[in-house]
Amino acid sequence: MPASLSSQRKTPARSQPANCACAIPGEPRKAIAVHPELKEANRHRLRRIEGQIRGLQKMVEDDRYCADIITQVASVQEALRGVARNLMRNHLHHCAAKALRSTKKAEAEAMYDELLELIYAHLR
Repeated sequence: MPASLSSQRKTPARSQPANCACAIPGEPRKAIAVHPELKEANRHRLRRIEGQIRGLQKMVEDDRYCADIITQVASVQEALRGVARNLMRNHLHHCAAKALRSTKKAEAEAMYDELLELIYAHLR
């Protein structure tokens, strides 16, 4: 990647952590607006991924062909990205939307920074 492009994609520095606009003041950061169906779908996906990981461990133990293992690793990575996309959708719909509409400029700015950090660091 050219130097000019890589310097543009640096993760922004966050001055303060963003708080979910749905959060209860004084309580630890916690997702409180997750739709029950989405939560169950994520739990189901993670259980399936857990099984895939166990399968990968067995493939390594059994000295399976490297290309086959790599293919399965890619499958697990895509499954994890699916969970991340579900979580991002929920975060944008509930936590971020409310914070970005807030009349408190610092709250909105912190959320913008958090979203950019998530996108740059995790959702490529």
